[in-house]
Amino acid sequence: MHKNLLGPDPTYLPDDHPDMAARTALEAGEDLREVAARFPAASHTWALLAREAMSEEDPVAAYAYARTGYHRGLDALRRAGWRGQGPIPADHVPNQGFLGALEALADAAAAIGEDDEAERCRTFLADATA
Repeated sequence: MHKNLLGPDPTYLPDDHPDMAARTALEAGEDLREVAARFPAASHTWALLAREAMSEEDPVAAYAYARTGYHRGLDALRRAGWRGQGPIPADHVPNQGFLGALEALADAAAAIGEDDEAERCRTFLADATA
């Protein structure tokens, strides 16, 4: 076994992360809000709610939804061993909810004039998926 000399190892959320059950429920046609309520730790549903709010021109609601998904995702990443830096591969489906919430947070922050936060989120997203 070799140690990664270039930086931290990638972080992969577990395959049983709540995002996966939420995705299954949504694919079965369940209502997004009901799924979010049933799986509040699923960043994926919060990211979708944020996108929906942005499409309805409600950036304040989008910001709140995205921030919820972002924080729930950070909690999950830390439990999975992430220490504040390193790759979070986007091709790993359980990671996609957090990354989607982070992207939605960047967009919503920009929409409400939180330019510094929008830039931090975009930088974080670029660094995590590089």
